Amino acid sequence: MDFLIEYFAKGLMTMLMIAMPCVLTAAAIGLVVGILQAVTQVQEQTIAAAPKIFAVFLVIILLGTVYIKLLSNLFNEGAVIAFDVIPKSDEFVLPAGYYNYTKPFIDEMKTDTKKDMTPMNRILNDALTPQGINQKNKFNFSRTSGAKEVPAPNLVERKTIMENNR
Repeated sequence: MDFLIEYFAKGLMTMLMIAMPCVLTAAAIGLVVGILQAVTQVQEQTIAAAPKIFAVFLVIILLGTVYIKLLSNLFNEGAVIAFDVIPKSDEFVLPAGYYNYTKPFIDEMKTDTKKDMTPMNRILNDALTPQGINQKNKFNFSRTSGAKEVPAPNLVERKTIMENNR
């Protein structure tokens, strides 16, 4: 779990390293333009905004490759954590029979959609359903048609299966 906190801290540092040159450039340009406006007594807002936009755009162009390298390194490290570190860590793996006795989202799927529809939505829904299909013509693709449900392998089992298939 400590590596996730460390990765989060690296993400914040990367964000600061990308944002800080742009913010400092905008602040410096704003200070110089503010001093010039105070000396000349011209108080126009667009005079201050245009040089800031141009300077920040120039900083992004000059440091863009560095920013891309920082972000790609952070992404690669996140991918290593997600696909190499966490699957090997036992504290993040669910047991193989975890979903045998639980049915996630079972209560959310029991809503009656026909009862909740307005008359216009019911007409549109009936118009979009294919005609001539009744219960006798439908194929039965239910998972409980005689076959026993097999639980999906957990991350450790998947890794073992993948290594054996190589």
